[in-house]
Amino acid sequence: MKGYRTLEAPRLLGIIWPFIAVVVFQVLLGSLSLYALSAVRAYVAGESLWSKAQKDAIYYLNLYADSGDERTYERYRQVITVPQGDHLLREVLDQPDPDLEAARQAVLQGGNHPDDVDRIIWFYRNFHQISYMQTAIAYWNIGDDYLNKLDVLANEVRDGFAKGQATPERVGDWRARIVFINEGVTPAAKAFSDALGEGSRMLLRVLLITNLLTALFLITIAWRRSSKLLAQRQAFASALQEEKERAQITLQAIGDAVITTDVDGCIGYMNPAAEQLTHWQAGQAVGLPLTALFSLVEEQAESDGRGLLEQVLSGNLKGGAEHARLIQRLDGTTVSINLVGSPIINDGQVAGIVLVLHDMTQERQYIANLSWQATHDALTGLANRR
Repeated sequence: MKGYRTLEAPRLLGIIWPFIAVVVFQVLLGSLSLYALSAVRAYVAGESLWSKAQKDAIYYLNLYADSGDERTYERYRQVITVPQGDHLLREVLDQPDPDLEAARQAVLQGGNHPDDVDRIIWFYRNFHQISYMQTAIAYWNIGDDYLNKLDVLANEVRDGFAKGQATPERVGDWRARIVFINEGVTPAAKAFSDALGEGSRMLLRVLLITNLLTALFLITIAWRRSSKLLAQRQAFASALQEEKERAQITLQAIGDAVITTDVDGCIGYMNPAAEQLTHWQAGQAVGLPLTALFSLVEEQAESDGRGLLEQVLSGNLKGGAEHARLIQRLDGTTVSINLVGSPIINDGQVAGIVLVLHDMTQERQYIANLSWQATHDALTGLANRR
């Protein structure tokens, strides 16, 4: 079977690790950006709940001042807990060692979704020192101060109804103070919302620019790494081509015939000496089975029944020893050769064989001439006494 070269895992990791690092870093940055944006969205939703709750609290307290209905007062108490929870969250997180569990309970009291609790806490702890957040928090504090005054007034109104002191004059005073608080808290709530919105838009722009710059930086790193790898590959390819050309020139220059085949015995290469020996052109012979060029004729030893390919793979024709053979070409002529064959090993697997055939015709003619001269008279050509 044919062998295929594969990259080892450590070498492959050494090549692709910059690209893995680029992908991992971009994923982490993208995840952080999405988490920050979702935290901002949670803050905007919390601000909406805060604004609605303070409006509802003013509305229900105004109704209670008119009617003295305890059910209306209970509705007031329900809605006022939302901004009170937000205020408690800020107080807890501003401590040097904040109680995170108390902070979570305060976020939930503020009416926020349970899935947003950790995002809100994380965002406040990491971004409350940013100028836009500081501005928003300052207006948040102003709004909470007005709501604290509203709650003090609510207790006073309830006390007045409980003691039977809800005279028309006092109710009028309560209503006037509610209007004053509403007129103060409304601009603060709007400024809080505007500052938070501007901060979220600024954060979006910063994250977008950061992601773009990071992407450009990572693309530059990947580009330089790819260029380096391509340069190395080109250098390897050039060196390999140079070595291949040197080997081909060497094979073309030697006088012995050299033939290579794959594991199936199909010809892959022939040098000029092999073309001359077999009477085949390399361009015509490549891809043909080896038996299409010649067949072995055993001169002295009986054939063991195996083909030339099997003999090479079994090691019977390896170098270091004389392997005299007689080959018969397709035209019927025979040539005496000395044959050496060896398997081609690639990554521990046999990829084919290489044959080296030395034409013994001249050597045998020389030996025959010496034998004739030893037994014949050089002048008459007759056999001598010996």
